[in-house]
Amino acid sequence: MRAALVRLRRGTGLPVAFGGLMAGGPMTGGTGSVRIGELSGAVTGALRGLAIATGNGLGGKALALSRPCAVTDYPVSLHISHEYDAAVAAEGLLSVLAVPVVVRRRVRGVLYGALRTAQPLGDRTLGEAVAAARDVEQALVVRDEARALLAAVAGAGAAGSVAGGVAGSVAGAGGPTAGSGAGAAVGSAAWEEVREAHGALRALAPRVMDPALREELLAVCGRLASATAPPPVRDVGLTPREVDVLACVATGATNAVTAERLGLRPETVKAYLRSAMRKLGAHTRLEAVVASRRAGLLP
Repeated sequence: MRAALVRLRRGTGLPVAFGGLMAGGPMTGGTGSVRIGELSGAVTGALRGLAIATGNGLGGKALALSRPCAVTDYPVSLHISHEYDAAVAAEGLLSVLAVPVVVRRRVRGVLYGALRTAQPLGDRTLGEAVAAARDVEQALVVRDEARALLAAVAGAGAAGSVAGGVAGSVAGAGGPTAGSGAGAAVGSAAWEEVREAHGALRALAPRVMDPALREELLAVCGRLASATAPPPVRDVGLTPREVDVLACVATGATNAVTAERLGLRPETVKAYLRSAMRKLGAHTRLEAVVASRRAGLLP
């Protein structure tokens, strides 16, 4: 949100930008309120913390209609309600635009840009504001995907732990049996899900704008990679991008698919893969994946 507001101000020349996200996260369905949490260029704190209800004020109108709205003279506009006039007046705002943030047809927030003079806001200004809102939408999509993957990893990891425990108990009681084979099969299936999620997380992490969430994703990747592997006998020195490529290759992705997932060119993927294979002493893609798992780099 903060980066989008900075982009909005730079792209439009508007002195003030502010915005917030829907309280309660993605499951609110656009029926709740947006709390203003980020200000850029404001000279007071009057706008911070305002809860914008759907339908109220300019932002509430944009939320209700799911489209951008603007007024030239906020205090006297007949096209909006005036629940927030005091805060707007305290900041000295007159010309204001509001753009909703919509993800998968659900309103998730709103961005505002404003002038302290009463003059029309042109199409260029509106276009830049919409582009800034699209940035926020993309960031929310990535964040939602990351959290869904983390939840999936937690579930698959729990299933794998339970299956492994069952298999170990059976084997300890009477050696390899049909029961232990069944447990191993369940564990193998669960860990295949974990491996797929690991590849998706590695591909997603570089796109996450939130540093804390990005670090959480990478930490989970590290835990997954070491969960089923013995301690590495040596440090093979792969770069993060080389591990990203191997994580995709391990799921069966082609170079073209890997390039698309990671936002790279196919030629770049080939270069990373060749470098990783050389460091791992591997001659094929499969050998590279196996060596990476033995080294604790992949689950």
